[in-house]
Amino acid sequence: MSILITGGAGYLGSHCCVSFIERGYDVVVFDNLRNSNPEALRRIEAITGKMPKFEQGDVRDQAALETVLKRHDCDGVIHFAGLKAVGESSQDPLSYYDNNVIGTHRLLSAMSAVGTHRLIFSSSATVYGEPKSLPLTEEHSLNPVNPYGRTKLIVEDMLRDLAASNPAWRVGVLRYFNPVGAHSSGLLGEDPQGVPNNLMPFIAQVAVGRRKQLSVFGGDYPTRDGTGVRDYIHVVDLVEGHLRAYEKLSALGSSENCFSVNLGTGNGYSVLEMIRAFERGANQPIPFEIVARREGDVSEFYADTQKATEFLAWSAERDLDDMCSDTWNWVRKNPGGYKSASD
Repeated sequence: MSILITGGAGYLGSHCCVSFIERGYDVVVFDNLRNSNPEALRRIEAITGKMPKFEQGDVRDQAALETVLKRHDCDGVIHFAGLKAVGESSQDPLSYYDNNVIGTHRLLSAMSAVGTHRLIFSSSATVYGEPKSLPLTEEHSLNPVNPYGRTKLIVEDMLRDLAASNPAWRVGVLRYFNPVGAHSSGLLGEDPQGVPNNLMPFIAQVAVGRRKQLSVFGGDYPTRDGTGVRDYIHVVDLVEGHLRAYEKLSALGSSENCFSVNLGTGNGYSVLEMIRAFERGANQPIPFEIVARREGDVSEFYADTQKATEFLAWSAERDLDDMCSDTWNWVRKNPGGYKSASD
């Protein structure tokens, strides 16, 4: 049971490696280390007792992918590799189409060439765009409002077309909401390069003293406390959803060989609720100020999780306090991220 995890040294990928290794899989990581650190691989070994095989390369390199898939006789692929910052995607859309769309095309071409037909794709709830109703079901219209989301939808469409064209394919599309948290050991966690793009790592960097305070974008939304509400999911729950989804592939029939599922908790937490929960976990105040809204932000965004529960027999088990306490455990042990280990 050999599996290739693209982007396997990154935040989600490294946690996924742990889950699959603990399940008994032989894991091969393919990563160009652009937004990740090889120290994560050593941490995976420290947790599981087994170092994943590592192949450094770019997902746009089809020849390299074919070589790796054949060398390790991979049965399937978990595909995380890609760019993921919404704001950056608007500033540099060509890089996003290049990495996310063309990169996935090269991966699928490599898989086709060597006869590997099982894939779990890391998609995003951004494919839904502005919510027309809540909670968001998988049947909600797909209308992303930024280049990042559009690259995810293009790949989803490509996968659906590919699966329809060849009954040998088995494909799972997982639409994430907001992954947060860290491994309970404190050895693995989110290590953003530069200014964080997401709320939780920003809160964590304020808590550990790397930043003076948090900016809360908007305090006048029509929500229970005026701040935006999002569906946050613990990263370990998220990757366990990948494990369930991958093992579901073998049960799919050739006529229904591609599925899409939300991975979230079904609960919406406001920005202020996130701050208060982190203050409990870290046992210290988090300074913040409320500033103007950001363009494009919506007031509420959270998942309907019924399909994940019924189809994958999966649901999130960790609550908001777990998300915050595990993040605090990670950041206090690694205040400078993975580079702390080499300083």
